[in-house]
Parts: sequence; structure tokens; C-alpha cells
Amino acid sequence: MFIDTHLHVIDRSALNYPWLANVPDLDRDFLYETYATEAKRCGITKVLHMEVDVDPVIMQAETDYISRLGDLVAGAIVSCRPEEDGFAAYLERQKADPFVKGFRRVLHVVPDDVSEGALFRENVRRLSGTGLTFDLCTLPHQVSKVVALTDAAPDVQFVLDHCGNPDIKSNAFEPWSRGIAEIARRPNVAAKISGIVTNADPTSWTAENLRPYIEHVISSFGWDRVVWGSDWPVCTLANGLSTWVAATQAVLSGTAQTERSQLLCGNAQRLWKL
Repeated sequence: MFIDTHLHVIDRSALNYPWLANVPDLDRDFLYETYATEAKRCGITKVLHMEVDVDPVIMQAETDYISRLGDLVAGAIVSCRPEEDGFAAYLERQKADPFVKGFRRVLHVVPDDVSEGALFRENVRRLSGTGLTFDLCTLPHQVSKVVALTDAAPDVQFVLDHCGNPDIKSNAFEPWSRGIAEIARRPNVAAKISGIVTNADPTSWTAENLRPYIEHVISSFGWDRVVWGSDWPVCTLANGLSTWVAATQAVLSGTAQTERSQLLCGNAQRLWKL
């Protein structure tokens, strides 16, 4: 059984995604129905939708749209702007909605000092005691930013997306691996095994190319602090959902069933009360 903690749905007839103009391979509709057909065949039984960086004025509209999608969707990690004064009121509205499981502000698309601002950190600390998580989508050179933010909010549960985005295509295991080990020292951070197929060579990657990166994340965080995500439809740029599921199974084939179950479903159930 899989719980997919990282699905993106793109529906340009319903929502506006300004960034798509710069990513032609993704600048089309990727609808829930298309995903769900393949996901069910792969054994995926529950899904968390991950925000898709819509126009900020329609962040709530995205959440409302996702809540009506379909039977697999168990909740959403929604967009937010902790650097803005309106975050506190926005948080109160989201706390009232059990469909909302957490927040994300992609940090590698904004200046590094955004996450260093006093208001940003104060607002992230507001998540303490709410049960809502904060996803970190960063690049390897931003390890110090991740450490500073997670240390500033020790009672908030963070989730590091995409194994910290290692540059697998360039075989850049170092210094990425040292950064992962440093982040993993923070008990309030979990890691998501997701997104890395598009960091490898999209035409020639294999499960063995991915193995050292996946195994390093698991060994650093431990089996009780890792979850799995498809990063669909971004994964379609590197052969798609079924191929990524198969690669995951290949890498995990020598591990104990109890460990695989933690990564593929148990930890997600616990973190997001699914």
C-alpha cells in the first residue's frame, strides 16, 4: 500500500499558474482523473495534494478546488505566504478546515533572505501545536537556511521535499549528503522520498542511480521519519508514475516489510492523521 504525499493537479481552466509559461513541458492540463487511473493500478490508496504555486490571490480557490477532486484525495498541503502580515488570519481559516494538513512556501524560487525575516519565522512558529506541517522545498546550497528555520521553530513539524533536491545528473553526492545529515539532526524534520527522478538524467536514469541518494536519506533520518511522494506530473518528465513506483520498489526490495510499510504509508498516516 502506498500513500502518495506529493500530487500536483494542474487544471488551467480552473486556476491560474503564472510559472507554467516558463516550463513548456508542463504547460498543459494534468487532471486528477488521469492520475487516479494510474495511481490505483500502482497500489496508491490515499493522496495528499501539494500546492502548485498558483497566483497568490487564488490560494484559497486552489484549496477549495482540490477538496472536490475525488476519492483518493485525503487532504492538502496548501500554499501560504508567511512573509506577509495576513498570514495569521489565513492560518486561522485553514485551522478550521480538517482537509488542510499543512503548508508550503517554495524557498528556492525566492531570495534566501525571505525565510530569514522575523515575520516569516514568527508566522511559521504559529504552526506550533496545530498539527499542521510545513514543507521545505529547497536546494542543496540552502542547507543553512533550512537549519536556521527549523531551529527557530523547534515545535513545528517540517518535511523536506524531494530528498533535498540532489543533483544526481552531475553525481553531486557531496556536499549534498553532508547537508542531509545535518538537517536530519533536527528531530522536527522528516524527509520525503520524492522528486529525484527529474534530478537524474531523464532519459537514462536507473534505480541504481537513485539508490545511494534514497539510502542516504533513509539512513540519516531513520525509517520513522521518511515518507513517499510521486511528484506527479513532474515525474512524467522522467518516464512517469508507474516507473517511479517500480524504481522505489526495486530500491526497497531488500528491506524488511515493516520498514517499507513505515516509508510507504505508516509515517504519513501518523504525521497527517490520515
